[in-house]
Amino acid sequence: MKTLMVFDFDHTVVDDNSDTWVVRCLPGQTLPDSVKNSYRKGHWTEFMGRVMSYIGHQEVSPDRVQSVMETIPFTAGMTDLLSYISQNKSTIDCIIISDSNTMFIDWVLHAAGLQAAVDRVFTNPAKFNELGHMEVQCHHSHQCDRCPVNLCKKEVLELYLSDWSDNGVEYAQIFYVGDGGNDLCPTFCLRSHDVVMPRKGYTLEKLLTKLEGQEGETSPRVFAWSNGTDILQELKAAMQS
Repeated sequence: MKTLMVFDFDHTVVDDNSDTWVVRCLPGQTLPDSVKNSYRKGHWTEFMGRVMSYIGHQEVSPDRVQSVMETIPFTAGMTDLLSYISQNKSTIDCIIISDSNTMFIDWVLHAAGLQAAVDRVFTNPAKFNELGHMEVQCHHSHQCDRCPVNLCKKEVLELYLSDWSDNGVEYAQIFYVGDGGNDLCPTFCLRSHDVVMPRKGYTLEKLLTKLEGQEGETSPRVFAWSNGTDILQELKAAMQS
C-alpha cells in the first residue's frame, strides 16, 4: 500500500503567495487602488481575474509573466522533499490542491525540474486568451460553507480518494501539508493514522490548536513543521516503520 502526500502550494511548497508575486511583473510592481479595492471576501479567484486582466492591459507579455513566476522562492527544504518523492514514486503518490492556478504551479515546478514528483494538480484552471491576457476560472462549485466559492479542498480530496478506492487502491497513510485557513476543511476527512502537517506559526496550526480536545474533530495526528526537512524526516520515519 502506497503513501499519499497532499500539498498546498502557496506558503507551503513555495515561500510566498504566487497570486501576489505575479504583481512583480508590472513596471511599478504594484496594482492601482481600483484593482486592489475590488476584492470581495471569499471571491479571490474573481479578483485574480481582474489582476491578470490589468497586467495584460499594461502589455506585459506572457513570457514576462512566466519568467517572474519562475523566480518565486521554494520554502526551505521543499526541493529536497519533492526530489525524494520523485525518486520513490513506486511507494509515494503526491498531489497538490491549491487556490493558485494551473499555469503558475506548472511553471514553477517545471523550472525547478520537480514536475515528476507530482501526480496531479487540483487548482483553478488558467490560460492565455487571444489578446495574451491570462484568464483564471474557478476550480469547481460546491456547497461547503467553510470554504471559498471556487474551491473546497475536502471535496477535492474525497473525490480523489474515492476514484482510487473504486479502482481498488487504498492508501496506507496520508500526509496533508498546508498552512492556511482553507487547509482545515480537508483535514476532516483524514483518518486517525493519517497526519496533518501545519506550518508552524501559520493559520492552519492556530485553527488546529483551537480544535484540540473537541470531540470528533481533527482525529489525525498533528505534526507542525518549519521547513521541508522536518517533513522529509517524518516521511522517512513513517515509511521505515
